[in-house]
Amino acid sequence: MSLCTAFRPVTAFNLPAMQQIIKRQLSYAEISRRRSELFSAEKKAQKEKIGRIERIEVRYLGLPQDTTLMMNKGMSTPYNCAQHLSEFHCKRSALALIDGNTPWDMHRPLPDSCTLQLLTFTSPDPHAVNRAFWRTCSFLLGAVLSSTFKDIAQLQLHSFPSPNYRSGSFIYDVSLAQHDWTPTLQELKTLSAEMVKLAARDLPIERLEVSHELAREIFQENPFKSQQIPNIAQKNEGRVVIYRVGEHVDISRGPMVTSTRHIGRCTIASAHPVGQLDDSQALYRFQGVALPPDFIVNHVAFGILENRAKKLNAARLPMDEQQLQEKLA
Repeated sequence: MSLCTAFRPVTAFNLPAMQQIIKRQLSYAEISRRRSELFSAEKKAQKEKIGRIERIEVRYLGLPQDTTLMMNKGMSTPYNCAQHLSEFHCKRSALALIDGNTPWDMHRPLPDSCTLQLLTFTSPDPHAVNRAFWRTCSFLLGAVLSSTFKDIAQLQLHSFPSPNYRSGSFIYDVSLAQHDWTPTLQELKTLSAEMVKLAARDLPIERLEVSHELAREIFQENPFKSQQIPNIAQKNEGRVVIYRVGEHVDISRGPMVTSTRHIGRCTIASAHPVGQLDDSQALYRFQGVALPPDFIVNHVAFGILENRAKKLNAARLPMDEQQLQEKLA
C-alpha cells in the first residue's frame, strides 16, 4: 500500500479563505517549484548587488599545510577554498570553522578576511559537525515527508527542534489531516528509502538570507512558517535564513553540512501522534537516525540505534506559540 492511501477527505483547515484557495489549487510539487524559483531569483539578485569585486585573505589552517588564499569578498565560499586545495578536501569537508570559533556553511560566502579550518566527521572536536549533521537530517526529513505524502494528506511542515544528537534521533514535527494514523512498517521503510535516495543524489545544501517580506512570500502556503517568520526576523535584524536542497526550501538558522552525500546509513524509525492543533489537524513527530557514510557499524549495533530512535523523543513540542518561536533549529 502506498503512503497515505488510507487518508480520507477531511474538512479544510481553519485558515483564511485565500490560503484555502491557494492550497486547493497548488500541489506540493508546484509549491516547491515556486519556492525554489524565488530562492534562485533572490540568490541571483544578491550576487548582482555585490558590484566591484574586493579581494580578501583567507588563511587556511590544516593538512597538508597551512596556506594563504586570495579570494573574492562576499562571493567565495569555504567550498571554493577547498577547490584550491584538492578534491579530497572538497569531498570530505562537511563544515567550515571561521576564525577558530564560528561554524560556517561550506557554500556560504565569506564576508571578510579570516582564518579557515575545514571540518570532517573525524575532526578532533566533532561537536559542531555533529550538530550540523543532525540539523541537516531533520531538514532532509522535511523534504522527504513533503514529497512522499499524497496531497490529500494535507501535510504541513511545522518545525524541528534545535539538534541534540545525544537524544538518539533527529526530528521533524508535521501536521496531518488525520488523527488516528499509525504508520506501517512498510511505510516507514518507504520513507527510509526516500531518504537514502535523496542522499545519493549528492545535492548541495544551499543557504540564503532573505528579507522578512520575501520569506513571507516564499512560505505563504504554510500557516506555521508564516506565523514563525515575524519572530525570527525580529531577532535577526529583519532577516530570515532559509536553506534549499533540490527544489525543497525550508527555514533554519543553520549551519548545515555541505551536501546530501554526507548522509550515509539512515532509518526513519517512528512517527508519534503528539497533539491536536484543531479539529482538522493532528501533530505528528517523525523521528529517524542516521550515520555519516564513513561510519560503518554492524547490523546489531545499528539495530540498537534504530530501537532507541523509535522511542518518543522528549524534545520540546510546538504546542504553544512561545515554545514554537524558541525551538526553531
